[in-house]
Amino acid sequence: MYHGMTDVGNVRSNNEDVFHINEASRYCLVADGMGGAAAGEVASRIFAETARSVFEGHDGCSEENTIARVQATFRLANDKILKHVERHPQDHGMGCTAELLAFSDERFIIGHVGDSRTYRLKNSLLKQLTKDHSLVQEQLDQGLISPEEARRHVLRNVILRAVGVNDTVALDMLKGKKQPGDLFLLCSDGLTDMVDDRAVHDVLAAKGQLDQKTSALIHLAKAAGGKDNVTVVLAAIA
Repeated sequence: MYHGMTDVGNVRSNNEDVFHINEASRYCLVADGMGGAAAGEVASRIFAETARSVFEGHDGCSEENTIARVQATFRLANDKILKHVERHPQDHGMGCTAELLAFSDERFIIGHVGDSRTYRLKNSLLKQLTKDHSLVQEQLDQGLISPEEARRHVLRNVILRAVGVNDTVALDMLKGKKQPGDLFLLCSDGLTDMVDDRAVHDVLAAKGQLDQKTSALIHLAKAAGGKDNVTVVLAAIA
């Protein structure tokens, strides 16, 4: 079961986030565009359209095939965004962060670039599976700042990796065994910049349908300021 929702937030005039769910092809994604004007939205849309094409006919039987499709999505989307910029020089600098979660029969596979995130709620414990590709995360890893300072840091939105910026995309791949009862969350930084992990946990661990939980998370982000577009996708393992 899947459910997704996106909101422009309280400040921005356009939404550069895109989400896509394809239950039949057993994947979902969130992409957060960058580059200003409409360019970021274009980059996010290119990523989603590429995934739709690559995952056509995917049945999830083979873990190796699922991994190959995740890798191909990022590689091809990166190439398509770069070619778009060649044709439209005014969009130079555009790109997107991206989370792509796909399932084989036994496993989950995550492709991750940027500072959007994927979490898993398992046995009532929430764990961030991905690691931000950001300047603030590097400073945090080096012990230069505290987690609380990271949340308020003026440079917290400076990302070090994105899709469509360099000739090749540096992709993080994660995989693991899926279990009945697992609940995966994919989200843009419009959620995590506004809402801390404890509040996210409380929403996900509470009783309720997936659409109620996505709405609650969007509401929390907007109530906390809604300074960016906010996008949430949930995938529940039956």
